[in-house]
Amino acid sequence: MQHQSAAAGRTGRLDVFDIARGLALLAMAVYHLAWDLSWFSLVDWQVAKDPGWRGFAISIAASFLFLVGVSLALAHQDGIRWRAASMRIGRIALAASAISLGTFFALGDEFVRFGILHSIAVGSLVALPFVLAPVWATLAAALAVFVLPRVVAVSFPGDEWAMWTGLTQDPPLSVDYVPLFPWLAAILAGIAAVRLLRGKAPWTLLARIRASGRFTRVMALAGRHSMLVYLLHQPILFGSVWALVTLGLVPDGTDRAFLEQCTASCSIARDGPTCERICSCTLETMRGDGAWERLLDAPQDPALNATLNERYAACFETLPPDGPAN
Repeated sequence: MQHQSAAAGRTGRLDVFDIARGLALLAMAVYHLAWDLSWFSLVDWQVAKDPGWRGFAISIAASFLFLVGVSLALAHQDGIRWRAASMRIGRIALAASAISLGTFFALGDEFVRFGILHSIAVGSLVALPFVLAPVWATLAAALAVFVLPRVVAVSFPGDEWAMWTGLTQDPPLSVDYVPLFPWLAAILAGIAAVRLLRGKAPWTLLARIRASGRFTRVMALAGRHSMLVYLLHQPILFGSVWALVTLGLVPDGTDRAFLEQCTASCSIARDGPTCERICSCTLETMRGDGAWERLLDAPQDPALNATLNERYAACFETLPPDGPAN
């Protein structure tokens, strides 16, 4: 135990923070799996909009950024090591650029412009001087950063370039948006927490926590290689769900989602059973010449959406209320 404590003191690394980072990665994987299942319409969870899911996502991002602040305070407790810091920030910035590029090709205009990795890279650079600043100054800066976007929201022509600040009124749509303000506050809070607790009784208790069990060892290992885990987990999860759907190993939820939405819209003018037949007729005719598959590949295509409306109108006119399907 003494040998472990001495090693931790020399390196500034404690098992408890690696475990915490691993748990944050596990929570992120759960969230992304739920998002993937929703994206493929395998579940009806509103992951992107539901307040519960949004709160879950916010807590995950906040925990990651808080731990970034903890790591900065531990790594530079004896003075800022600029070379090591610049290399680490450079690697994160490179990974962030790869995420932006990959999501641009995968998601189009909703690509990640300034996500969690972007925020970690820029936030680490901005927060670095605070590892040696007075704690009161760090806490005051964290409060200011947290409050500022709630009182400042600017809008001007071409303001898209400033969306990374979090101070623009209408940032572009993105599947992952973690701007510097207010999220830098979490990094600063992590720095302040280390500065306040180090050398005190709570810190001693945290230092005694060891990754001794199988689960905690796995979490600590993931936490020590968090960048690799972060970059790989979503492609693996998304690819696995895509493969299951493509191979027909799970029911295709897109049909069910379309029929539910179509029936709900149709029911304004006709009764439910008739609408179910009309929507089933629409789906079958779209499938008949491959238009449905093309629409799934290009859901925003105006011509394909016009075809869908034409097929729906034809089925609507052909099927009488409460009559048999043609």
